[in-house]
This record gives sequence, C-alpha cells and structure tokens, in this order.
Amino acid sequence: MAQKVEDDDKVRLDKWLWAARFYKTRALAKAAIESGKVHCRGERCKPGKEPRIGDEFQIRTGFDERTVVVEALSVVRRGAPEAQTLYRETPQSIASREAAAAQRKAGNLGVTTDGRPNKKQRRQLDRFHDFSND
Repeated sequence: MAQKVEDDDKVRLDKWLWAARFYKTRALAKAAIESGKVHCRGERCKPGKEPRIGDEFQIRTGFDERTVVVEALSVVRRGAPEAQTLYRETPQSIASREAAAAQRKAGNLGVTTDGRPNKKQRRQLDRFHDFSND
C-alpha cells in the first residue's frame, strides 16, 4: 500500500504528480507545472502548491488532458495500481479523452495530403512563403 500522508504532513504538487505517475520524474512534473500544463480551479499552479483531498486539477500530458480529483496524498512512488488510488478522473474527462483518442486513431487531424507536392504546388508554396514573410 502506498505511504499515505497524515493531515499535518505537507506534500508538494510536483511530488504528488510524480507519485501519482502522471510524469516519469519530479523534474518533468515541475517543468510541466511551470509551463502551465497543470491548473487548479482554472488558474496556473506552482510546484510548491500543497494539494488537498478533494482538489480538482486539469493536467495536460502529451495529447491527453485529464481532470482529476485528489483522493489521497502520497510522497512515495509505487506501482501503477496503487498510484491510481491517489486520484479519481471525472467522467467528462474520460469521455473527452476517449473521443480525442478515437479521432486521432481515425486520422482526422484536419490535415490531408496526397503525398509530396508536385512542381507547380512547390512554386505556389514558395510564393505563399515569400508573401507571408514580407
């Protein structure tokens, strides 16, 4: 069982995100927080923020954006099944994440190409880039 934190103990947000296995290292968790990929109540967080049970965080990792509610606090990184007991993902977050994954899997990224551009298309691209650089 993961080492649970008592009420009087303090846990940094970057350490909790690392223990909950959202990021592989604390340094990555800290960098993600500082770059604005973690929000609490719609506002950016700091790495030293102390999460509390019941807090709701929006966490962006790669393509996925999750909304999770803190269920327990831990300072120790354990296996994935134990780490998943530290938080609960909201049903809306699960649905939007699955829809985005299905869209990515279907290849509907909004960009369609028929392979390499031919000579005429390359000229048009060059003209476009020259025009946009002016």
